[in-house]
Amino acid sequence: MPVTKRDYYEVLGVSREADDQQIKSAYRKLALQYHPDRNPDNQEAEEKFKEAAEAYSVLSDAQKRAAYDRFGHSGLQSSAGGFDPGSFDLSDILGEFFGFGDMFGSGGARRRTRPQRGQDVRYDLEIRFEDAVFGLVADIQVPRSEPCDHCGGKGAEPGSGPTTCPACHGRGEVIYQQSFLSVRRTCGQCGGAGQVIRTPCRQCRGQGYKQVNRKLKVNIPAGVDNGSRLRLGHEGEPGANGGPPGDLYVVLKVKEHPFFERHEYDLHCTIPVNMAQAALGATIEIPTLEEPDTLKIPEGTQSGAQLRIRHKGVPHVNSHNRGDIVAHIDVQTPTKLTRDQKRLLEQLRDSLPVDNLPAEKGIFEKVKDYFV
Repeated sequence: MPVTKRDYYEVLGVSREADDQQIKSAYRKLALQYHPDRNPDNQEAEEKFKEAAEAYSVLSDAQKRAAYDRFGHSGLQSSAGGFDPGSFDLSDILGEFFGFGDMFGSGGARRRTRPQRGQDVRYDLEIRFEDAVFGLVADIQVPRSEPCDHCGGKGAEPGSGPTTCPACHGRGEVIYQQSFLSVRRTCGQCGGAGQVIRTPCRQCRGQGYKQVNRKLKVNIPAGVDNGSRLRLGHEGEPGANGGPPGDLYVVLKVKEHPFFERHEYDLHCTIPVNMAQAALGATIEIPTLEEPDTLKIPEGTQSGAQLRIRHKGVPHVNSHNRGDIVAHIDVQTPTKLTRDQKRLLEQLRDSLPVDNLPAEKGIFEKVKDYFV
């Protein structure tokens, strides 16, 4: 009695109107569920896996699907010639979605031997506050790997060289026959290189690389801030199999300044003034990151006022613009007075109008009180 095949749409669990993406999604779910590697020695799972693969091979092909929709399984006899598992590329879909590419021979060994870019390296550099503002050229030493000068990076003693891997015979992968599948895996002895080193280099012990401290100059532009990253191309770890080296990223940590605090490109500081200077006005000298400069205190300045010295702040990176120095005025009340100072202040007190009533509330305070 001939075996009756199930409907392909029923096998994948999709409707006859399903689009290509729905068919692919349904198949990859079944392939993952019933894959032989996940169900060893399970004949039923193996049959379901074959059945799903057969259904997908037909429904994913527009011509075969059209013939199947019109004539059913009989319509595939002439056009498809039946289903041959060996002719269906499982690595195409399984490798794409489940990472089975190496298992099905999709080039896992070749990926290990093709040129690979080296890793990027991070170097933390602490600099002074002034150096961040004005820039500098810093000398650093970065530990990194470089090709061994004894073996030229080959990992083998001079005069010897790598030999063909006896486990995979130079293919970089080994083949196992599993059920109806030919399963390929990266060779565990050579790591996919296809070659092994019989006489390792005595200096690098077969690694092909050695650790060195590389001296570099880093050009730090004016205006950088805490956490800024500077990229030095091709100064990272060397690449494998002739690949390019990675990059070096210098991450800056800026020390605090005892007087100034930076906000973007402005430098903020607190300037104490006495009562007379605030009331009468004055011109005082304050420090900057360069030469001292003068700051004019207007008559009647109140504590908390902010006064600016233009273009004495932080330069904008790669620009001619520059921020300001922002001076926060702190009017200080004296706590120790001489007899003459007390007398003078008493005369000033008696000459000023007396108005110690509480200040009128602002509009927002009035609204808040209304709803209390």
